[in-house]
Order: sequence, then structure tokens, then C-alpha cells
Amino acid sequence: MISDGSITVSIVVACRNEIAHIRRFLDSLFAQEMSGLHWEAVIADGMSSDGTREVLDEYAQIHREVRIVSNPGRIVSTGLNMAIRAARGRYILRFDAHSYYSPDYCRKSIETLESTGADNAGGPARTRVNGILERAIAAAYHSRFSTGGAHFHDETFEGWVDTVPYGCWRKETLERVGMFDEALVRNQDDELNLRIVRAGGRIWQSPAIVSWYSPRSTLSTLFKQYFQYGFWKVMVIRKHRVPGSWRHLVPITFVISNIILLAGIALAAATRADVFLTFSALWLTMLGAYMLALLAASVLAARRAGWETLLYLPVVFAAYHLSYGVGFLAGLCVLFKHTTVLPPDSVFSRISR
Repeated sequence: MISDGSITVSIVVACRNEIAHIRRFLDSLFAQEMSGLHWEAVIADGMSSDGTREVLDEYAQIHREVRIVSNPGRIVSTGLNMAIRAARGRYILRFDAHSYYSPDYCRKSIETLESTGADNAGGPARTRVNGILERAIAAAYHSRFSTGGAHFHDETFEGWVDTVPYGCWRKETLERVGMFDEALVRNQDDELNLRIVRAGGRIWQSPAIVSWYSPRSTLSTLFKQYFQYGFWKVMVIRKHRVPGSWRHLVPITFVISNIILLAGIALAAATRADVFLTFSALWLTMLGAYMLALLAASVLAARRAGWETLLYLPVVFAAYHLSYGVGFLAGLCVLFKHTTVLPPDSVFSRISR
């Protein structure tokens, strides 16, 4: 049943301070093939201060399909929920301002949702980048060595999955399982998909649903992003008492193993030569195995991305692993204090590009 007599499809977007990307995103949005479909776009602006809101208002004056709402919460989950509550369509499609979309993205998403009977449908994460470092970051993003084999990093995979980027739902599904968890600054999409699956729902990934994502372009912004992913993953696990996938625990295991072995080396250095040698041997063995794996994964990734990326790939892979693991450890420390109330401008909550 259509929620409104005239609207079939609602595209929801949450954005904040996206002046570098917003026009390209909006042009991609209005390039969608929507003939025969009654649609709207509800965009929640997180109190942008860089000119993004002015651009949104400019487009809204020209295109009657666009509605702008203010998101004083400033984070993605609060913005998406505001947009979903305001949406009038039967189908809800999430778009992201850092991505752009093939003209048939909406149609393919809805067709896939209906043909499979899924509760959520989406496409794999594809990337388009410029520059050698950005290509290395994108190549690692698509590697099993950095992502643990998550299907949405595989551009060719089609089938049932545990999560997809963005998403296409019937509005009734979101009303049944609940919307995005507003306590989460990151990982809110994974957490929603986990709730769908645990409620008996299913998620389908199709390579026919095509979009392109712009990953971080520097090591520092990549580190900050995955530090937050690791931190907020702890909050998701606390909520559900189980990780969405065991691959989420590998980086923290690696980080904690290093901390334990290095602490053992430091403590035994002046007192127990036998313990010192044992801990040193264990740490060097683990480090050597990791370096070999790092080199092998870098060579495989460079074969696809170009050999000029090989110089950067070991550092990029390490940034993915260490940032996520350290962020996870920070999440455990905060969890130990029994609080997740964090200021919006803290290192755990600040969203930056």
C-alpha cells in the first residue's frame, strides 16, 4: 500500500558540510530514470556551515521533488530518521552524499527488492578515485585482507548477505524493525541490517545495482574513519550481545596480542632473561608473519590497482587494521566506564572528510 496517494519512492539523505561533493551528488540524483514513478528526495542537513545548505536550498527551489529538513543532531542516524519520518513513499532508498549513482539505481533496487522478496536490497561498494594513494586506499578497501571477506566489498557477488551499503526497503519494514539507532555515530547501517536479519528478514546484494563511493584520500582521514568504526562496533556488540560477524574481532585480537607481548618484554627486560627471550621470540614471530601477509596482500592488490600503488599498500593495509583495532580497544575502555555519552566534537564522534 502506498503511503501517499502520489508518492511511490522516497530517497532519504543525511549530510553535513559536503560543499566539495554536494553538487555532483545532486546532479547524480536528478539523473535517475524515474519516468512513471512518483518520487521525492528528503534531505536532512546537519546544520552545515560551509555553504552546503545554501546549495540544497538552491536545488529545492528548482526541483519540486526535493524537501530539506534540518537535523540538529548533526549525525547520520538522526538525519536519516528525520528524513524517513517525513518520507511519504512506499519504498525508501538511502543515498549518500559521498557517492554517485547509475541512472537506473533506483529502478534496479526496487526491482531486486520485489523479485527476491528481500527486506533490504543493495549493490556492492564500488570506488572511483584519482591519484596513487587514493588508488591504494581503494584497492585495500576491496581486499579480503583488510575487510575480512565482507561480500559488499566484492563487486561481482550476488546473493544473500549480512549487510549492504545504503539500502532499499519497504517503509513498512522500517516501521516493523525500527529505524536507525540514534545512539550510534558510526555503524548504524550495519546495526540496522543486523536487526533485520535477527528478526527473520533477508538482505540481497546485486551487482546490477550500481553506485560509486569516494573513499578517504589521505592516511590520516582513513585512520580517523576506521578508528571510529572500531569504536562504535563495540557499542553495537554491547547492544546485541554478539558481533555481527567474527571478522570484526580480528583487528582487536591483533592489537591486544601486540600490547600483551610488548608489555611482557618490557617487564621482563631487567629481571627475567628467559621470559624476556620467550616474549621477544613470540612477538617477532607474530610480527614477521604479519609482515609476510602484508606483503603478499599488497602484491595481489597492486596487480589489480597498478604496480605504482605497491609502495603505499603495506602502510594502507596497516592503517585499516591498526585504526580499527585501536578504536575497538578505545570502545572497550569507554564501555568499562559504562558510558557512551560523548561530546559531538570528540575524536569518537566528529565526522570529517
